[in-house]
Amino acid sequence: MQNTIYGYIRVSTKEQNEARQKIALQNFPVREENIFMDRQSGKDFNRTSYRKLLKKMRKKDILVIQSIDRLGRNYEEILEQWRILTRERQIDIVVLDMPLLDTRDKNRDLTGTFMADLILQVLSYVAQNERENIRKRQAEGIAAAKERGVHFGNPGKPVPVAFEDVAGKWRRKEISLSEALRELEIGRTYFYKNVKLLGL
Repeated sequence: MQNTIYGYIRVSTKEQNEARQKIALQNFPVREENIFMDRQSGKDFNRTSYRKLLKKMRKKDILVIQSIDRLGRNYEEILEQWRILTRERQIDIVVLDMPLLDTRDKNRDLTGTFMADLILQVLSYVAQNERENIRKRQAEGIAAAKERGVHFGNPGKPVPVAFEDVAGKWRRKEISLSEALRELEIGRTYFYKNVKLLGL
């Protein structure tokens, strides 16, 4: 029986565009009907499509993701999920933007395996650490702004939940300003104001 290649896409908000991830998976290639997608946060693995994907995958199948943060955002949970998939379920994983994280390479020696595990741990740690630093800067920015007597405008319009995620991508030039504004459904002035106030 031929092994099946599956793809997984995760976007954080309803407005985020999954096109780039989808194109990358299809170029691998992953068949359209084998691509599963969730539109929600990566804080945990309690996601509808991901759970369906887990039930569908069998031993020696291949799971393709564009980057490790599409799998999840929580350091400990990413490592645990990787262990379950690769060791317990014996499913191969391919991370497209990090070729060293490709478990299909059965000729990899002990050093190579160690390096892949180390890279995974570092990437997972960096992803979580970045989020925690953003939250810390956000809290510090709010506190400093309040001390200066800055009011955060209409209390009925809170900062979007995905603001720090999207603003971070904009800062890293992963998305354009217009894409960020569209995903967050806010105006340019409101976006820049909160980037400054929150220290992003």
